[in-house]
Amino acid sequence: MTVDVSPPGFSTTVEALRLRSWQLGPGQPSIVTDQFSDADFKVVVDDRADVHINSRDGRFYLGWFPNGRPGADGEGWKLAVTGTARVPGYQVSFDTETPAQVVAAAVAAVLAVSHPH
Repeated sequence: MTVDVSPPGFSTTVEALRLRSWQLGPGQPSIVTDQFSDADFKVVVDDRADVHINSRDGRFYLGWFPNGRPGADGEGWKLAVTGTARVPGYQVSFDTETPAQVVAAAVAAVLAVSHPH
């Protein structure tokens, strides 16, 4: 039998503790919205300048609310996919300060697993 004689806590190096730069702020929403083709999606900009993107079959929705979604606290992006009779759908929200690159990655992942019938 061996006995662990390492000191309690954790060990690390100075290099591992260095500060990182993190993407902050909303960035450019066009990297999200440019992922959608006119052939498969409808885009509507309303009187508040909110952007609504729907799939032609109505099961996918993405809303961008630059000044926050009405009735929601700080919600800047809303992604929703409607389920079927057998499998529930889902929704994801991001606040107004979430970097567009993060939202774009989530949207790309959802689109990558979708397919036409």
